Amino acid sequence: MYLQIIINGILKGGLYALMALGMSLIWGVMDIINIAHGAFIMLGAYTTYWLFTLYGIDPFISLLAAMLIMFILGYIIQKGIINLVIRAEIFITLILTFGIEIFINNTALLLWTADVRKVKVAYAASNFNFLGATIPYVRLFAFVLALIITLILYIILNKTRLGRAIRATSQDLDAARLNGVNVSHIYAITFGIGTALAAAAGTLWAILFPISPAMGGHLTLKSFVVCIVGGLGTMMGPIVGGLTLGIVESLGTNWLGTTYESLISFTILVLVLIFKPKGILGKEG
Repeated sequence: MYLQIIINGILKGGLYALMALGMSLIWGVMDIINIAHGAFIMLGAYTTYWLFTLYGIDPFISLLAAMLIMFILGYIIQKGIINLVIRAEIFITLILTFGIEIFINNTALLLWTADVRKVKVAYAASNFNFLGATIPYVRLFAFVLALIITLILYIILNKTRLGRAIRATSQDLDAARLNGVNVSHIYAITFGIGTALAAAAGTLWAILFPISPAMGGHLTLKSFVVCIVGGLGTMMGPIVGGLTLGIVESLGTNWLGTTYESLISFTILVLVLIFKPKGILGKEG
């Protein structure tokens, strides 16, 4: 039984890691806590849902379309709105992204109503047995895909010119400008990548769980917890934070019930802030 619980936690933790990756990237590079992050996850989920419902496109294929659409949307939002207050105090950017979240959520509610929906693929119930534990293929595919997307982002950030520009902007803004980096453009691209990652997480969420316009706030908080637990400043932070949260939640809900899932998450957050404020992999000092 405990093997099943641990496996469930690991598979869910992979999705948590992907959810938090976009928030962590934007936070680390632009120093913005994107309150609208969950709303972007929700839009990615609905993009996948409608492509599947209207055109029969498999969600694992439509993921690329959802990421592209959300990248463009994120680029436009950052370039046209957030960039206007990019140098303001963090409270201003918090209020602005909160306003963006409210606008997106209410627009989605107006367009799609509050009905709960789900992407029902034909292979949803397919599974296999591993040492007595049942592993659904859909959850395993989602976990592997989350790791692949994370690896691709790592390669982009560490092996490409764009990645070096993003890292330079994050580490020293003035030095990046002196070396010819178009900071405004890099910020917009970074925000676009963050929203594209949110869309990928939304696609996988729509395959595994029901979706609704109200889901964004919960997922923003969950992503925030993962970022803090894992630690900012490293690609492994969201992965470690996501897996930690997934496993602990899986164990906790088995003992206490699913009603206490949020309590478990925020208990972990408080404990990490008390004993290791920089997160598990965060750099001290």
